[in-house]
Amino acid sequence: MSAFLFLALRFLLVAILYLFAGWAIFVLWQDLRRQGQQLVHRRIPVLELTFQPPASLPESRRFCQTEVIIGRNVGCDCPVLDETVSARHARLSYHHNHWWLEDLGSTNGTLLNQQRLEMPTVIISGDRFTCGKTSFVIRIENDEGLPASAATSSQAE
Repeated sequence: MSAFLFLALRFLLVAILYLFAGWAIFVLWQDLRRQGQQLVHRRIPVLELTFQPPASLPESRRFCQTEVIIGRNVGCDCPVLDETVSARHARLSYHHNHWWLEDLGSTNGTLLNQQRLEMPTVIISGDRFTCGKTSFVIRIENDEGLPASAATSSQAE
């Protein structure tokens, strides 16, 4: 009789183990699917650059792509008519939910908020950077089209 009871307990334990494993796989699958949907629907915040090359009028450009190359070369995403700017001077890139600025080994360097940029750095709306003699002002919009700093302050109220 006890052998039959032990056999029944073993089958019950195996059934519970398989149910737990099935439940764990189902939960992992749902989480993976949810994360995939978030990635598909994630929107890149619009980046607006306002800049004024020497002896020119101010310009403003908006970007919705994940990478923006700034330089003197006309093939750059943001070409600048300034002889002190390198052909490919700096890169703005969106990854890890932030916009980053990095110098691309330019001759005259890049200054972020009046400090020399040595490594890729996270930027926020309102930051200022300089390539050669051209100054840029950054504005990053959130999903509602507001600057990110304005959205943060309105949520705090």
